[in-house]
Amino acid sequence: MNHLGTVAFHTLGCKLNFSETSSIAQAFTEAGYARVSFDEPANYYVINTCSVTDNADKKCRYEVKRALRNNPDAQVIVIGCYAQLKPDEIASIPGVSLVLGAEEKFKVLEHLQKTEKQAKVKVFNAPIKETRDFHPAWSRSDRTRTFLKVQDGCNYFCAFCTIPLARGVSRSASIQDTIFEAQKVANSGAKEVVLTGVNIGDFGHGTDENFLGLIKELDKIEGIERFRISSIEPNLLTDEIIDFVAASNNFVPHFHIPLQSGSDDILMRMRRRYRTELYRNRVEHILQKMPDACIGVDVIVGFPGETNAHFDETYSFLHSLNVHYLHVFSYSERDNTTAVRMDGVVPTEVRTSRSKALRSLSHKKKRSFYQQQLGKTATVLVESDTSDGVMFGFTENYVKVGITFNPELVNTLQKVQLQKLRADGWVESEVLTEIAEPLF
Repeated sequence: MNHLGTVAFHTLGCKLNFSETSSIAQAFTEAGYARVSFDEPANYYVINTCSVTDNADKKCRYEVKRALRNNPDAQVIVIGCYAQLKPDEIASIPGVSLVLGAEEKFKVLEHLQKTEKQAKVKVFNAPIKETRDFHPAWSRSDRTRTFLKVQDGCNYFCAFCTIPLARGVSRSASIQDTIFEAQKVANSGAKEVVLTGVNIGDFGHGTDENFLGLIKELDKIEGIERFRISSIEPNLLTDEIIDFVAASNNFVPHFHIPLQSGSDDILMRMRRRYRTELYRNRVEHILQKMPDACIGVDVIVGFPGETNAHFDETYSFLHSLNVHYLHVFSYSERDNTTAVRMDGVVPTEVRTSRSKALRSLSHKKKRSFYQQQLGKTATVLVESDTSDGVMFGFTENYVKVGITFNPELVNTLQKVQLQKLRADGWVESEVLTEIAEPLF
């Protein structure tokens, strides 16, 4: 079959990046390019970058070198958040042909047709204030679970964060247009949809629509068995949203709610839009409505000015909360943020020890939550991930479950009994009812 060349993709960072890479890859395929693995020789390599993870520069350089090892004559295209923030830094990496920022990454095919491999790197990086369009996206590679982008950008300028500088203002499609995309996902055979974005609770900003209205409409779509809310700010997670999820057939009892600090002093320095009392209220309201709900938390340690006393407040607050796992980040300096100019820099070794303490707490909370689920029945969406005769999946409340291998069960929902917590962090389970026909 004739094609315009081979193309490979690599994504750094978040679920939102994965959904966008998938949609950009789909555009390449539809235009006549053949997609190959990033470890294979290709004519074009597209690297979608992140600005949040540490060592963005180092990771980007590594992936460029990896691409050129596979084909020294390839064109390497670097797109995304890091490309928006540091285009000149990326352009200086040997072997890069094209650098595309937040808006331009969706026009990569257009730019590629105008740009032959040459000595001079082409950079297209419109000022972020000009980035206003919403580009829908969803991940296509996993038939079991799909990440659906419902929102982009952020109007919050938290002191530590570069995302508004990398992605621009908060924006989204209409509910009607989002439902149209979700219907495509349903038609693809995916059984679980994870709603993703930068600040998804801000869906509909500047219009008369909102996130509650969106999830009410999504809940009516046939063919999608589960919707999962990826991460939502506590000040935007209203009682009405919690109550709706509790009563919904398809939205699962799993919430991921960024906290960042359990000290009100530090939350104020971070310019977060809530305090610990509101956060506790949200957690308690969820568990009152859904006692078996799983709640995950983002937390940052070592923010400038965080004393031992502040960290103790965070540890005590999290210890006292009935939450079930933590995503722990050590604060890292970011250019052009307020925090980078603040006094009270916390030594790296202190950041590391605080991070270790919270990861240990997270491990204990997760095991405790899993223990509480033993003996209960739950529904597992079986994935293709297998190991030593066991296949895995997650319950509606995000417990990782292993069942005896049976390839016919991939991408089916199975009723299981949770039996035994394994040392490596999953729950051995027995299938109670088998669905003979796959759901796709």
